Amino acid sequence: MAHEVYLVGSVPMADAAEVFEAVSAALGSRIGRIPDGETGERGDWITWLEPVFAASPALQKSGEFFRVHASGTGRERYTLKPGCKPQDVTFDNLYYADIAKRSFEVFKRLKDAGRIAPGTKFQIDLVPAHSVIWLYLVDALHAPVDPIYNEAVKREIDKIASALPHGEIAIQFDVASAVFARLERNQASSYGRTKAEMQETFSNILIDLGNRVPPDIDLLYHLCYGDSNHKHVVEPTDMGDMVEFANRVSRDIKRPVQLIHMPVPRNRADDAYFEPLRRLKLRPETKLCLGLVHHTDGVEGTGARRATALKFVRDFAIGTECGFGRRDPKTIPELLRIHAQIADLG
Repeated sequence: MAHEVYLVGSVPMADAAEVFEAVSAALGSRIGRIPDGETGERGDWITWLEPVFAASPALQKSGEFFRVHASGTGRERYTLKPGCKPQDVTFDNLYYADIAKRSFEVFKRLKDAGRIAPGTKFQIDLVPAHSVIWLYLVDALHAPVDPIYNEAVKREIDKIASALPHGEIAIQFDVASAVFARLERNQASSYGRTKAEMQETFSNILIDLGNRVPPDIDLLYHLCYGDSNHKHVVEPTDMGDMVEFANRVSRDIKRPVQLIHMPVPRNRADDAYFEPLRRLKLRPETKLCLGLVHHTDGVEGTGARRATALKFVRDFAIGTECGFGRRDPKTIPELLRIHAQIADLG
């Protein structure tokens, strides 16, 4: 039983061409979709988006610094300028489509030259409002600005869909710690007073965004507990919250979902972590991906987590918990080798 390989997004290399060639050389046909590596200024996930907020005529710095957890980097949030209202906040360009078009040109050139396996698609990563504004806006603006920002995300989807061939691309949404840290902590917010309310709100947001993606473009969801200084924002008790979220999306979305990815912490090869997978109800076309691969314990540790997972699910893709972007670039060849070796296990 071979496993498909999935990469979340970021790969710390010089540029998209190097990422496409290195990943293709190491994984070949084992990987069906390749991201551009989110190289350069995009290497630290969403921190490159701050100019979008700095440029907004309605916003100014607040003096309030936010950290996703105690050891995380503090970043100054934005608030409204005097006399401005939340509806005055605008986001004209989030740049995802502009970047995707440039990267796809590189992808297509290498694929036409035989440097990328036939059938492989170009994977584009998008981040919903709740994660971005969690970092960049004071709490009082989360509820009113969330739909404004997500409308801008939808415009990026439309631009991507109008510019790139649908059969050659995939769109991934990051469902990150702004969702799953709140769920794990049962932390009331503008997105809900209880865990059930937050599940309803967040799943509806991701369903709405997913429905905007044309049905002939692959749709992927990456579920995540964060990767700040190589630590989760909060450690998951088990896979229960992720299973509940995935079931809600699978039940209510109006288009196919090709893949849902769920992380597995390095120290969790125990049955209790995976047991909620018994309740997982994905659609027939949806591939489950488990983030079993960890560089620090290699094939042996990854194999142990895989063995436990197989008690609960038989067919799944493999990946890491999160992107590679904050890793030492020297570790990437070995990390890709681990993926290849685990993917080929029978």
